[in-house]
Amino acid sequence: MVLSNATTPSFARATLAEQIAGDMAQMQQSVQPGAAERIAAYLQLLAKWNRAYNLTAVRALQDMRVRHVLDSVAVRPWINSEQRLLDVGSGPGLPGIILALADDALDVTLIDANLKMTRFAEAAVRELAIKNVKIVRGRVEAYTGAQYEQIISRAFASTTDFLALTEHLAAPNGMWLAMKGRVDETVQSPFVCRATHALTIPGLDAQRHLQIYQKEAAL
Repeated sequence: MVLSNATTPSFARATLAEQIAGDMAQMQQSVQPGAAERIAAYLQLLAKWNRAYNLTAVRALQDMRVRHVLDSVAVRPWINSEQRLLDVGSGPGLPGIILALADDALDVTLIDANLKMTRFAEAAVRELAIKNVKIVRGRVEAYTGAQYEQIISRAFASTTDFLALTEHLAAPNGMWLAMKGRVDETVQSPFVCRATHALTIPGLDAQRHLQIYQKEAAL
């Protein structure tokens, strides 16, 4: 039996890529050639692995598009593609892989201690030939591989712990980007919140914020 185009993976991927490109345009973001297609391929791979390995509580592909892809790209206006980015507690690669696929000039390192998460991220990097992502398996407080101008976290820990555990990895004048739901935490010296941005994500009826921190000496 020959399947119709509507049921083939390539058709589904093309449709998903069109949705992602449209979403990013709605968010007033540029889309590099091929980026939406590669993000769609990543999302399909995540959904496939998720059925066996339970990588995320979000099951439906369209819910993943909103809660994972659009939630990740929402911070792009504050990401500098000329500076290295460390994604702490990245899980299956969120937001780091999505940001790397959206901007192939961005140098991204993912770090996570969870074996199944890093195995998936490694598979995604290999299968999608993502050249601008490096994966580290381990605890961030023990990692000493480099220093980064930008350090981001989406679902790693409290903001206080995020800053304290990664302080040794920040380059001079480096910034921490904390992706939050509600903003309800006060961070103590030597860290200062430089800005708080409310994020608007198409299709998501929930609060999302980005808080940007630096050390006092860097301000």
